This record gives sequence, structure tokens and C-alpha cells, in this order.
Amino acid sequence: MSDAAADLPDAVRRVEIAALAKALPFRVVRTELIARTAEEAAKAVSAEVGQIVKSLVFRGAESGRAYLLLVSGANRVDQALVAGAIGEALERPDADFVREHTGFAIGGVAPLGASSPLPVFMDEDLFGFDAVWAAAGTPYHVFETTPRDLGAATDAVMIRVRAAGA
Repeated sequence: MSDAAADLPDAVRRVEIAALAKALPFRVVRTELIARTAEEAAKAVSAEVGQIVKSLVFRGAESGRAYLLLVSGANRVDQALVAGAIGEALERPDADFVREHTGFAIGGVAPLGASSPLPVFMDEDLFGFDAVWAAAGTPYHVFETTPRDLGAATDAVMIRVRAAGA
């Protein structure tokens, strides 16, 4: 846990506890700049946009099930392509659905520490980087890790999220 764990928001503590339980080596950093988007996060940590992990929640169109996609900040999700990998069409849910299934507000959704278990799918393009940055529960808290460690900690299935040439 971070040095000032007692001063951290509950959402950040939940992410740290989940990371410790999965033996994910990382350290939470509080940014001076808000980091709700991949571009904001990249600027806040002086990284490339592609190194930012967007934790995106989608809803299965038939099942209503929540799915968590860990996507490179440089990529847009091709929903039809991802639906083929997941096995059902996807919809973008509203903020209430995201909070209900993750315990996080949009802009701070972390790849681990969700309030309920979610199937996780990880953008294979993240593996083009030695290190990646992800939200740690709020738009002001992030953490750095490796794509391999993040994939292992989240039990993610590696998939392509963007069409070839996109």
C-alpha cells in the first residue's frame, strides 16, 4: 500500500488491496492534473497515450452482463470485432450501470478491485509497451505496471480490439 494509505479514498484502497491479493507490483500515484481521459492521464504521468489503460465497461446486449475491456489509450474499440471474441453484441452502458458493476465512477474505473467479479478482456496492443498506466479508483489516482503483470492479475483474455489498419 502507499505511504499515506489512511488518507486515500476508499476506491483507491480497494484497488490497492486487490493488487496486493494478486501480488501485482505497483504503487499508486496521485496526479496533480485530472486524468479522466487517456490524453489527460498521459499528460499527467508524462507517458504516451498508448501506454494508458482505458478500463471500459460494456454491457452484453442479450445477457445484460458487464464486461471489462482494458484498452490502449490510443485505440478505439471496434464493438463488432470485440463482440465476436466475447460471443455477444455489446452496448455502451450508462454511468449508473458502470458504478453498479464496478463500484467506480467513470473516469476512475480501475482494472482490478471492482465491487463484483467481471470477465476481463485486454487489448493485445498494450503488450507493445514495457510499462502501462491505469486508473486506481479516482480520476486523480493512477498506477504503473507491466502489461504482463496486469493481464495476470486480472485474469484477462487477450484480444484485438481494433480492426486491422485502424
